[in-house]
Amino acid sequence: MKILRSRLYELKQEEEAKKRGDARKAQIGTGDRSEKIRTYNFPQDRVTDHRIKYSTSNLPKFMDGEIDEMIGKLKAVEQEKKLQEN
Repeated sequence: MKILRSRLYELKQEEEAKKRGDARKAQIGTGDRSEKIRTYNFPQDRVTDHRIKYSTSNLPKFMDGEIDEMIGKLKAVEQEKKLQEN
């Protein structure tokens, strides 16, 4: 009975470790260039968020912290996704 219990415990631990690993990988991705989130293009004075396919100009203003427009767009897209899931 002890051997069976230890084997079951081992299987349970492996399953949990795999779930944690999969969840972590989904959050951090592979780090490839194709997974970029945002591009700051200084020569063209443009910021692009690739998750929502939105670009805005006036990069110096954006870098000074005036990012409310981008945050608003991100929130809107997130709310839309949540509505579609329900």
